[in-house]
Amino acid sequence: MTDQAIFHRHSNYARFSESYQLTININSSSSNFILSFTQASIMASTTPSTKLWYAPGACSLAPHIILKEAGANFELVKVAFDSIHSDEFKAINPKLRIPTLSVNNEIITENPAVMMAISNLVPEKHLFGKTPLDTVRVIEWANYISGTLHGQAFAGLWRPQRFTADPEDHHKLQAMGMTTIKESFRYIDNKLKGVHAVSDSFTIVDAYLLTMYRWGQKIGLPMESDYPKLTALVVEASKRPSTVAAMEAEGLPPIFN
Repeated sequence: MTDQAIFHRHSNYARFSESYQLTININSSSSNFILSFTQASIMASTTPSTKLWYAPGACSLAPHIILKEAGANFELVKVAFDSIHSDEFKAINPKLRIPTLSVNNEIITENPAVMMAISNLVPEKHLFGKTPLDTVRVIEWANYISGTLHGQAFAGLWRPQRFTADPEDHHKLQAMGMTTIKESFRYIDNKLKGVHAVSDSFTIVDAYLLTMYRWGQKIGLPMESDYPKLTALVVEASKRPSTVAAMEAEGLPPIFN
């Protein structure tokens, strides 16, 4: 039995005025996964309304870098942490989380999905990988970073109240979070084979890992000495004009002195 999901998006960017169709076929019986991304037609160009809600240095830095990498025109909307629970932002994203992306008034949430939406605007840049297998690896990486390193580890360290209502348990969760952070960075460092996470080119994973690397620095981990392969990747990613521009726009200092 085959389930087919078709997502059809028309890109109205002046620079990227093409229509694409993303087709995902999942064969439940054989677990085969086929991803095809095909150009459908050329269409007239107009200027879309694109916004990224972000907080400086937060996980939204990764899609900010990817928007810069795509060369897209977009509006940055800064969200202060003390206003993220406001009724105004809740009306935009009931999850009360950043990043939040709007393309032609279509709201997209969750970092992997946000960066996939941006990547779909410029398929020729292969920000989600060059081959179907690359794309699978990008999704694999993004889910691990989002679910384990960010959602469990850093959230446990910084937001223990999300996991328990008992303040007496917070220190235990924070200790577990720190342990998982270190284990996750070790896993990532061992898995890396070069200065890019997937194949031989820059993808959304590199921007995501750079963002997590900054967080590792922020909590005082010896990132350069303990995770040399990850450091090499971040050194290269930090040199990209897209990274420099995004970090400057957010008022962030350079990762390396």
